Amino acid sequence: MIQVWDRLVRLLHWTLVAAIATAWLSTLDLGIGWTHERAGYVAAAAVSIRLMWGWAGRQYARFDQFVRRPSVVMAYSQKLWRHVEPRHIGHNPLGGWMVVALLACIAGTAFTGWLQTTDRYWGSEPLEIVHTWMAWGLLGLITLHLIGIIFTSLRHRENLVLAMITGRKSPPHGNDVA
Repeated sequence: MIQVWDRLVRLLHWTLVAAIATAWLSTLDLGIGWTHERAGYVAAAAVSIRLMWGWAGRQYARFDQFVRRPSVVMAYSQKLWRHVEPRHIGHNPLGGWMVVALLACIAGTAFTGWLQTTDRYWGSEPLEIVHTWMAWGLLGLITLHLIGIIFTSLRHRENLVLAMITGRKSPPHGNDVA
C-alpha cells in the first residue's frame, strides 16, 4: 500500500462531510437552526484551507496533479465508456473535475449564506433563492460523487471510502496512472 491522500486532505474531506450534513439537518426545523450558520462557516473555512493546500500541498493534494484539460477528460470518458479506462492512483480526470465542482458549489453556498447575515442582504429573497438552489445543486453533485465512488470502487476493485479514511491505496501496476 502507498500513501496517496495526506492527513490534511482527509481531515478536510470528512470535515466537509460533517459540516454539509449538519447544515442540511439544521434546515429540518429540529430546533437547531443556529448550527446552520456555524456549519456554513466551518465548510467555508475547510474549502479555503483546501484551496491553499491544492497549490502548496503534497503530490496527490495538488490541483495540477488531478485537474486535467477538457480534452484529457473527454479521452478518459471515452475509455470509460469502452471499459478500458486506466486506474488512477489519485483522482481520475472526471473525479478531479468533481472536486473542483464540489469546492466551487460549497464556496458559493457558504458565500450566499454569509451574505444573508449582512445588513445589506438580510432578508433578501432573491439571495435566499440563489442560496437554496446552490444547496440543492450541491446535493446533486454529492449524489453524483457518491455514484462515481461506488462505480470506480467496483470497477477497479478497490475501496475508495477506506482509502479516504486511511489515505492508502494499492501501488500502481499495469497501465495504472500514478
